[in-house]
Amino acid sequence: MTYILNIETATKNCSVSLAKNGETIFCKEIAEQGFSHAEKLHVFIEEILKETGVSVQEIKAVAVSKGPGSYTGLRIGVSTAKGLCYALGIPLISVDTLQVLAKQVAVDNGLIVPMLDARRMEVYSAVFDANHNKIMEVQAEILTESSYAEITEAVCFIGDCQEKCKTVLTKNNFHFLSDIVFPSANEMSSLSYEKFVKNEFEDVAYFEPFYLKDFLIAKPK
Repeated sequence: MTYILNIETATKNCSVSLAKNGETIFCKEIAEQGFSHAEKLHVFIEEILKETGVSVQEIKAVAVSKGPGSYTGLRIGVSTAKGLCYALGIPLISVDTLQVLAKQVAVDNGLIVPMLDARRMEVYSAVFDANHNKIMEVQAEILTESSYAEITEAVCFIGDCQEKCKTVLTKNNFHFLSDIVFPSANEMSSLSYEKFVKNEFEDVAYFEPFYLKDFLIAKPK
């Protein structure tokens, strides 16, 4: 019996799930206008363990959404995950944030394009097939009318930047799933368990989130 704690904080959604053998047994999350990760994350972890009756000593690994996404959110999630792994002496697993988002979509054919807002017309994106296999790597791109124009099959766009995407992505084969906005720890369960079985672990001391772009601190005017 393998219990894995999954932490997803790459966006405004502060999300935690506990999974047993790759299946989510409890998930708590909240997506607020302002980031509440620092206040909510540890509370959610404690509440989940209490609700399920699983002790912290029974957890076999901690998985964290590695990015891309919010710099602050990723730092909070990764720091918490690393602290738990170090204290408990258990492995750290990282999961691609956009893959977690893509797992919320079930289609028989076509492509899935999860996107996260990177301000203005820039997004973090990747492309997955109907089986959630990544066929285009994660990138930071500026959207224009010619973006994805070469694709003739159906494309499902998801994420927190769909409204601005609709202004330039207007082909008839483009579809927007407005109810799928943020990645959730619920979809991390199968992905983290697969990595656990394969012993695909991160170095707890040296692992860093995948920011995709350098974090710049602007000087005050």
